[in-house]
Amino acid sequence: MENVIQLAPSKWVSESVLMAITGMKKNTIKTAREVSWMEGREYKHVAPDGIPYDNSMCFYDWKLIEKWIEKQPPAIPRKKSA
Repeated sequence: MENVIQLAPSKWVSESVLMAITGMKKNTIKTAREVSWMEGREYKHVAPDGIPYDNSMCFYDWKLIEKWIEKQPPAIPRKKSA
């Protein structure tokens, strides 16, 4: 029998962890970052030297992003063709 290790995500998670725990896809995350989320609130750029640039790796506050998902309005029904 193999050992199983269960980890709880910290407040700030990488994009791959965000994708695993929310089911969001890479392009959805990128678009939300560009049009909906605020840097410093839902996401942060991080760098090893402490001086991140806009193309540095991002970490995400997954709890705030879950709240953002919950606040989404119901989908607009599409017109169905015959």
